[in-house]
Amino acid sequence: MMLFDAFVFSLIHALPTSSLYLFGGILTGLADLFGGIILLVIGILVIVLIVAAAIILLPAIIVAVIVWFLTGSFFYAGIAFLVVALLGLLVGD
Repeated sequence: MMLFDAFVFSLIHALPTSSLYLFGGILTGLADLFGGIILLVIGILVIVLIVAAAIILLPAIIVAVIVWFLTGSFFYAGIAFLVVALLGLLVGD
């Protein structure tokens, strides 16, 4: 009887990993696929937003770098960045 119990237990234990049990594997594959696609779209959106923000703030960044090279002060560079960024937002294109 003990040998029979061990055999049945081994069959039950092997069922989820056998080829007869396909439904769980299909669902796991679909979840991985859709999760990967969602993460890819979110990653692309974040990159696009960062690049767009850098392009919009490019004049302010350039002015801040020039002020920092001329004065050596991060404080003056920060003030220059804020002034140019605010002017860019207020004036617009």
